[in-house]
Amino acid sequence: MTQAIFTLSAFGDEIADDLETQLDVLAVEGIAALELRAAWGQNILDLDQAQLARAATLLRARGFQVSAIGSPIGKSPLDAPRAFELERLERAIAATDVLGTRSIRVFSFYVDAHAACRDEVLARMELLAERAARAGVILLHENEKDIYGDTPERCRDILATVSSPALRMAFDPANFVQVGVAPLARAWPLLAEDTIHVHIKDALFATGEVRPAGAGDGEIGGLLAALAARGYRGFLTLEPHLAIAGPAGGFSGVEGMHTAVCALRALLADLPS
Repeated sequence: MTQAIFTLSAFGDEIADDLETQLDVLAVEGIAALELRAAWGQNILDLDQAQLARAATLLRARGFQVSAIGSPIGKSPLDAPRAFELERLERAIAATDVLGTRSIRVFSFYVDAHAACRDEVLARMELLAERAARAGVILLHENEKDIYGDTPERCRDILATVSSPALRMAFDPANFVQVGVAPLARAWPLLAEDTIHVHIKDALFATGEVRPAGAGDGEIGGLLAALAARGYRGFLTLEPHLAIAGPAGGFSGVEGMHTAVCALRALLADLPS
């Protein structure tokens, strides 16, 4: 059996807008990877080439790697033209080239009626995956409430139908809890084979409130054990959302991020050696 290697990463914009401050705090926490969603108060897809180059220089100087581009691609309604997300994907691909990652987080579109929207969602996901494959990047589909891929069954539908090595799963246990799904019991058996990226946050079934890892119903300790058993070698990306949680992202602050890091490290320490 391959030994698991967990590499901790975090959404730095949950700490502060300023990229250098993000890196300062993560360095103190012993984390040397960043899921880059925003810097200097701007979304990753809105950074120009000079800003991307500045970010890359800062990351290299501090010894950081980028776990993924935390893009909002797919967080749009189906009445937007297909070209809207394809154009945003081009910007994300350009960012990967500068920042030294081949992974881009994506979503599967806001929908009102899942069955009626299925064909259009899958057609759009296929177009995105085809472009990603040509560019040599991997799209990481994150499950989230209100999008097509909110449940494990619909995530499985996307992955199986598109059937591309350029589209894989970013498994978010808290987001499953928020749609009433037990992450380990119901989602993991369907999605384990395609999960190559994991977001760490927890939540409560009763209220949907986001909590530190292990303090909710996200079965994160069990998920970590399941990942270890599979010999997972990838990122555990902290996305704590402990102060603010919304559709555009979240915020935790310095203390919130510290709380989230400590909670995750405690669960990792409990894993069998």
